[in-house]
Amino acid sequence: MNAASQLRELIGSSEIERIIARLAHQIIEPDDAQDGIVLIGIRRGGENLARRLAAHIERITGTAPALGFLNITLYRDDHVTHEMPESEIPSQIAGRTVVIVDDVLFTGRTIRSALDAIMDLGRPAALRLCVLIDRGSHELPITADYVGRSIPTSRRERITVAIAPSARNDDSVTIDARAS
Repeated sequence: MNAASQLRELIGSSEIERIIARLAHQIIEPDDAQDGIVLIGIRRGGENLARRLAAHIERITGTAPALGFLNITLYRDDHVTHEMPESEIPSQIAGRTVVIVDDVLFTGRTIRSALDAIMDLGRPAALRLCVLIDRGSHELPITADYVGRSIPTSRRERITVAIAPSARNDDSVTIDARAS
């Protein structure tokens, strides 16, 4: 049987912008964030979200957070290989509050890989997780500290996040529900 695609938009660009603004406020709220934080976007999905969060945080506080990007390919346990740019990590993460940023949290395996990679770079004072979408169905005991939206899904559904490096009218979160 062929699977029929049922693509629909869940979140549009104006709501995404509101969610990012709310997440930025939540990230800078804890006391340890007052000394400066490091945002690390997981390549590919977390890169543009991290850039947008950094821009919002700079508008709110007047100071841009340290910003980096992490390629977790070597730390994955599922042997998925994608051609990705190398990691770009700020020189000092040891003793700092690091916020890992990704677009979607599903099984937790990507985040586990990111945690391993970051710990190899140094020991942060605290590690936090920010995701735009939490799909539920985690396979590992990983929970995001900052969640844009919780959208429970089945394994056959696919969430796609399209976010530009700066606010645009074509940002979106879509779901593809495949009928069996």
